[in-house]
Amino acid sequence: MENKEFNPTNYPSDLTDTQWEKIAEYFPQGPNSTHHKRSLVNAVLYLVNNGCKWRALPHDFPPYSTVHSFYRRARRSGLWEKVLDAVVQKTRLAAERDATPSYGIIDSQSVKTVYASEEHGIDGGKKRKGENVI
Repeated sequence: MENKEFNPTNYPSDLTDTQWEKIAEYFPQGPNSTHHKRSLVNAVLYLVNNGCKWRALPHDFPPYSTVHSFYRRARRSGLWEKVLDAVVQKTRLAAERDATPSYGIIDSQSVKTVYASEEHGIDGGKKRKGENVI
């Protein structure tokens, strides 16, 4: 089976040529590939960006079942994490920073808020906080 050529779509979530060149090495086109990997990645980005259902994927992308299978295999193999880590490293190096962050910050207010929400809820009908509403 021949590899299909990449047919560009015109969605805001689509990768530019430059962006694709930076991650293309992680998505090699196999000899039995029916769809171009860039089309599959663009379809996943469209879904993530729009938060739509798999079946609501526009018809100018590969079939939703193919996109879902591609996404699931890449997630299980850790490929998405590798790609994201590489993008973060390249971005940090371009900004003349260390390739990996040396520390992280957790906002203490966020931590306190999580525990407070377990004890109190908001009754939407009364527009006030109440004990054990949730």
